Amino acid sequence: MLEVEKLSDLEKEVYHALKKVIDPELQVDIVDLGLIYGIKVIDKTCKIKMTLTIMGCPLSEWLNTEITKAAESAANINDCQIKLVWYPQWNPSMMSRVARMTLGIHG
Repeated sequence: MLEVEKLSDLEKEVYHALKKVIDPELQVDIVDLGLIYGIKVIDKTCKIKMTLTIMGCPLSEWLNTEITKAAESAANINDCQIKLVWYPQWNPSMMSRVARMTLGIHG
């Protein structure tokens, strides 16, 4: 999904900041869960395209707040806009190997 090598230095800084946002139910960061589909920085605004593990996720407001705080902690970011998308639909294969191991998912 997210091609880290194609990110600018500032976008990579946001990416690493987002790795500090831990899903409180799963205890895995949202990047390793595969929820982040895109990061784009234009001027001082960060645009994040992401999904959730399920529609109606009770943590969506909390995640929005934490993602905004994390993105705005990167140098030169004054605003964060989050676009929630449902395609492609999230599934466990989108998780990193580390996340799958942490959650005991094999394959």
